[in-house]
Amino acid sequence: MEQKKRRFAVLTGGGDCPGLNAVIRAVVKTFLQNDCEVYGVLNGFNGLINDNLKLMDYAAVSGILPRGGTILGTTNRDNPFHFAIEENGELVYKDMREKVIENLRKYDIEALVVIGGDGSLNIGAELARECDIKVVGVPKTIDNDLPCTERTFGFDTAMAMATEALDRLHTTAESHHRVMVLEVMGRYAGWIALHSGIAGGADVILLPEIPYKLEPVIAKIQARKAAGKNFSIVVVAEGARPEGGEMSIARMVEGSFEPIRLGGAGEKVAQAIEEQTGIESRCTVLGYLQRGGSPTAFDRVLSTRYGVAAAEACLRREYNVMVSLYHDQIVTVFIQKAASKPRQVPVDSEIIRTGRQLGLCFGD
Repeated sequence: MEQKKRRFAVLTGGGDCPGLNAVIRAVVKTFLQNDCEVYGVLNGFNGLINDNLKLMDYAAVSGILPRGGTILGTTNRDNPFHFAIEENGELVYKDMREKVIENLRKYDIEALVVIGGDGSLNIGAELARECDIKVVGVPKTIDNDLPCTERTFGFDTAMAMATEALDRLHTTAESHHRVMVLEVMGRYAGWIALHSGIAGGADVILLPEIPYKLEPVIAKIQARKAAGKNFSIVVVAEGARPEGGEMSIARMVEGSFEPIRLGGAGEKVAQAIEEQTGIESRCTVLGYLQRGGSPTAFDRVLSTRYGVAAAEACLRREYNVMVSLYHDQIVTVFIQKAASKPRQVPVDSEIIRTGRQLGLCFGD
C-alpha cells in the first residue's frame, strides 16, 4: 500500500511585511521536496475559521521571492478565541476554536506554520496550549521587537527604506535651512529609528526607551546653527514620548491584535522645535512605505532560512516552537517564551553608546 503523505499548513497573520512571500516559498518548497503536502491558509486565522485553504504546489510559489506582501493574504483582526461576527446588525465576539480544530482535522493537517508577530504568535501559542494543535512559529515584524531572536525578517527592509528617506530629506533640509523630522514605525521599540537614524546621519533620535526632554533637543539644534549648520535632521519613533508624558495615539481599533494605533509623535516634536527656535520645521511620516515593496537581499536570505527551518522542525516533529536567529544560527525556542514581552532597545547597549560618541542627541 502507498504510504499516506504527511500534511501541513502555513498562514501569515498580522501586518504585511517584506519577506513574507520568501518564507512561504521556502516552507512550501521544503515540504514538497520531502514528499509532503502543504496547504496555504488564506487571510490569516480567518481562513482557518471559514475553511479557506488551498493546496500549494511549486507553481504556486514560483516567482514570489522578490515580491512584497503575502500571496496568502493577511489580517490583524481575526482572533479565533475572540472572533467578530455580525448578528442582528451588531458585532458580537465568539470563541471559534472548535471551527479551527474541525477544519484542521478535515484536511488531516498535522501541524500549522504561523508566520507572524507577537499577536499571531500569541494566538499560535494559545492554540498549542488550549487546543493541542501542533504549531511552529516564524518571527515576522518590521519592528524587530520580538523576544528570543536577534533579528526578525522585514526589519532590514524597513530600515533601508527609512535610511533612504533620510538621505532625501537631507537635501531639502540643507537647501531650505530647515529642521526635518522623520517619524518612523516601530510601536513600543526604537529599533527602526535607531538604526536608520545612525545610517542616515540624523542629529537627534527620539526612542520609546528614552523619554525625551525638549531642552537637549533644542540645545543640539541651536549648537549646530552656531557652528554654521543651518539645518538639522530629527528621527522620531512613533512610540517616543516626552518625559512624564504619554505616547501619541492616532486612534483605537476594536477587535485588532493591536488596538492602539500610534501616530502624531513627529508632528508634536516639529511644532515644538519651530515654536522654540523660530527655525522652520517640517515633519514627514514614513508610515506604510516601510512595510511595502521588495525585500532586501538580507531579508530574502533570512526569510528563506526561517522558512526552511520551520518546515524542518515540522518534519522532525519538533512542535510548539518558534524558529529564531541566535549567533547567526537558526535555532528553535518554545513558542510560549517567544510570545512574551516585546524586546526593546537596551538603553546601555553598544549601539546607543556609538550614537552618543558621534554626538547624537537622544533627548536625555
